[in-house]
Amino acid sequence: MIELIIVFIWAFLAASILPVSSEFAVFAHYNQYPEMLVYLFLVASTGNVLGSVVNWWLGKEFLRWQHKKWFPFKTKDLVKAEVWFNQYGKFSLLLAWLPIVGDLITLGAGIAKCRFVWFLLLVSISKAGRYAILLWGLAQV
Repeated sequence: MIELIIVFIWAFLAASILPVSSEFAVFAHYNQYPEMLVYLFLVASTGNVLGSVVNWWLGKEFLRWQHKKWFPFKTKDLVKAEVWFNQYGKFSLLLAWLPIVGDLITLGAGIAKCRFVWFLLLVSISKAGRYAILLWGLAQV
């Protein structure tokens, strides 16, 4: 179903550092196909988690290019992100669902070399929990 693919793409992009929101796509799909609630939850959650995985990978790979002239961040900014993530720890990933801040947390997790297994578990809980609450609220209306 093309609508679910669109939801997946919007959810994926919403988890990136791009200024995109997935709520409209989720609302629109739910309003048109409320009987597909479980599929909508699974597709939106999966897309959003995978978008965060890209952020983690980018954060991890950023360190490889930090000494290039074209690199957009200063070393002190990368160190600051790593210190922040290490100060608040891996459980800060439970806030990955937050707009903008969550994207930075997932990027910081990659910079700080957070173990992928912890990253995936905590981000999945965060993102799936967000969509579960959002869709539960829609189902109550």
